[in-house]
Amino acid sequence: MREERGQLRSDIIVHEPFTLWGSIAGNVRVIQGGKLYVRGAIYGNLTVEYGGRVHVYGNVSGKLIVHDGAKVIHSGIIGGDVLNTDGRLYIEGVATVAGRVKTKGTGTTVIEPKATVKTRAK
Repeated sequence: MREERGQLRSDIIVHEPFTLWGSIAGNVRVIQGGKLYVRGAIYGNLTVEYGGRVHVYGNVSGKLIVHDGAKVIHSGIIGGDVLNTDGRLYIEGVATVAGRVKTKGTGTTVIEPKATVKTRAK
């Protein structure tokens, strides 16, 4: 498993197990085979594509997009909107979403009652 503890200043694509302890100033895409554990901060958008897996413990300043065949557990802070298009999304009670949460298609979104979410839309 790869770990990053410093600061990255570019867009990245995650295609293997990866733990972020530092920060990324850019957008992040997680593709098939990628497993991302965000314990630091992403200053951009986070997109999880088919076969990608993510657990957000830290902060994402932009939006989160969960595509078909992707799975995300959110336990941290998302500064923008969250869009689930046919993926699986679980928002834990300790999580915060500053924007709206929207599910399109046959995606499954579970929001624990204690989670802080601006608007819960379907």
